[in-house]
Amino acid sequence: MSDPNRLNAALSLRFGDAAPVDPSTPGLDALTRIAEHRSHRKFADRPVDPALLRAISAVALSAPSKSDLQQRDIVIVEDPELRKKIDALMPGMDWLPAAPALLVVCGNNRRQRQWHQWRGKPFPNDHLDQFFNAATDAAIVLGWLVQAASAVGLGCCPLSVIRNRAREASDLLGLPDLVFPYAGLAIGWPAGPGYISPRLPLATTVHVDRFRDDDVRAQIDGYDRRRAAIHSSGKQRLVETYGKADFYGWSEDKARQYAVPERADFGAFIRRKGFDLR
Repeated sequence: MSDPNRLNAALSLRFGDAAPVDPSTPGLDALTRIAEHRSHRKFADRPVDPALLRAISAVALSAPSKSDLQQRDIVIVEDPELRKKIDALMPGMDWLPAAPALLVVCGNNRRQRQWHQWRGKPFPNDHLDQFFNAATDAAIVLGWLVQAASAVGLGCCPLSVIRNRAREASDLLGLPDLVFPYAGLAIGWPAGPGYISPRLPLATTVHVDRFRDDDVRAQIDGYDRRRAAIHSSGKQRLVETYGKADFYGWSEDKARQYAVPERADFGAFIRRKGFDLR
């Protein structure tokens, strides 16, 4: 029989407040597995069977898709030399080369335009929504990939940093116009338990009827303290600019992370790929 206490414990650790679940709720085991998701950046020296990577890719591509347009693809990076080049685009990820497998999830609006040509139909929808739809499809598949990997005992870590070098990644992967790298996903057999990353409290992110953030600062201050008590943010960023903080919480870390330009050329890259972002 499913144990609701295990799910409640995972949610309490994740959010810092209770989200009690009725013991008779169907699917408690699946909910618990999702709630207990752990991030992994340390992997055993053990390969991942290519057939298994293909299987979890198929499961992920079973995800919902906006208007059934299926504007997302997965590139499984198998060639060792190509893998080295892709890894080199993400130099801050020192642990990445030890990950046995790397997948790249892509947004793809190319097929949509192709079948309009094949079927002799106009395409009057060349605007921002096309990029948004493809990016959303890619995001959904990335989430399902993470869950599929976890279901078979694999650990993984998404890599949005690949977009820092989107043009080079696109060239290396042979991505044509209207196809773009959304995120990488490092996958392997975990070398340790990983960790449950605390999330903002539900009072901050779950709203009823109307959005509200009148006390968001106090909520985030509390979250900073709770998260720091579980695991620290690690090395402080930009100490030479902002000094060394007596207390370095999550919000300070994220404020420093985005206090310097990042991916300022991504919009230009997407436009060169053929998207009109009006």
